Amino acid sequence: MTTLQIISIVVFVAVMALVVSEKIHRALAALLGAVVLFCIGVVDFDAGMGSIDFNTLGVLCGMMMFVAVVKQSGLFEYVAIRSAKLCKGNPWRIMVAFVVITAVFSALLDNVTTILLIGPMTIMLCRTLRIDATPFLIAEIIASNIGGTATLIGDPPNIMIGSAAGLTFFDFIRYDAPVVVVILVVLLLVFRMLYGRKLFVDEGDMLKVMALSEQDAIKDRPLFVKSIAMIAAVTAAFMLHGVLHLESAVIALGAAGIMLLISRSDLEVALEGVEWGTIGFFLGLFVVVGAMEHTGVIALIGEGLVSLTGGDVVLLMLALLWGSALLSAVLDNIPFVATMIPIITVMAQTGIDVFPLWWAISLGACLGGNGSLVGASANVVLSGIANKEGYPISFMGFTKIGFPIMLLTVAIATAYLLVVF
Repeated sequence: MTTLQIISIVVFVAVMALVVSEKIHRALAALLGAVVLFCIGVVDFDAGMGSIDFNTLGVLCGMMMFVAVVKQSGLFEYVAIRSAKLCKGNPWRIMVAFVVITAVFSALLDNVTTILLIGPMTIMLCRTLRIDATPFLIAEIIASNIGGTATLIGDPPNIMIGSAAGLTFFDFIRYDAPVVVVILVVLLLVFRMLYGRKLFVDEGDMLKVMALSEQDAIKDRPLFVKSIAMIAAVTAAFMLHGVLHLESAVIALGAAGIMLLISRSDLEVALEGVEWGTIGFFLGLFVVVGAMEHTGVIALIGEGLVSLTGGDVVLLMLALLWGSALLSAVLDNIPFVATMIPIITVMAQTGIDVFPLWWAISLGACLGGNGSLVGASANVVLSGIANKEGYPISFMGFTKIGFPIMLLTVAIATAYLLVVF
């Protein structure tokens, strides 16, 4: 192993250690790692920039801006209140409704954005019902990661995989969505056993929820109508982007631009909706992982995996599924997928059929995010909101629920992949 390979590995491990420790912001850790690699000369600036997946960044920025504008209409608050009233204020029914809503919105938008919108509404309704919001919030975190697994844009790892492998929105609907539906049904049964009989409220509190007006939640009715139409149009465009020969980033950024035009919203408001810390983390991480690819470390790892499994696609598929799930439980799934993408690309160059492997890391990384509180960005975001609002979600409190559910869902995914491939 050469000196440059060793340095690239050391920098990668150091960045990951800082991310896990949370002693500094993960974006700062990744960007510092990239700067160190540039300064030492492990990779030059042009090569580093070439390793950045701008399609992924474009999708994230576009959808974040799009949702920031839609949010101003009150659409999400309307859906939440309407759902609660349809459930007659019954807390278990509300949990089921919010789990399904979270999963669907996570698939159509993205799970981090969905959590940012659904979380505060959940807390408001739980306060009205005078019940603990923690079970609802934990259920929504888990549902967001599962729902986000179903589509190209639902979870950042899928955006990265789709961009690298040339997979379309329809591909994810075809291969990931069926098992996600099964998992969601099983998840509701699990939540019924965990929480169903513990959720009781006074009739008077239920009446308070019934008294809420979903119409009052609509802040801008013209924008509300436009938002519904645009969400339908964007979803259709993502599903057809392979036929349209448009990159996902073009659709996402185009949707953001159109929403800004037809809503006449302030550009500054839309830009404030972008999680720049997440974008910075991606930028630095792509360079750090790209350095390992540039120095040949990724190729060595790929050759090692092929040698270990004898090139058997089924063994590779299962190893990647469970490996990605378990590692994503303790390490944010984004850096793991960023590392695995070039490894699978190297495997493809050896003549191995890597198509099943893309779905293995998609399911493993997305479902694995439920394994702990730091397993996915959505977990960290909603736990932060919950702690701020007086409903603390501890690392162990979440993990004792999330980890067994993660194992169950990955076991279902295992059976599914063995049947399909």
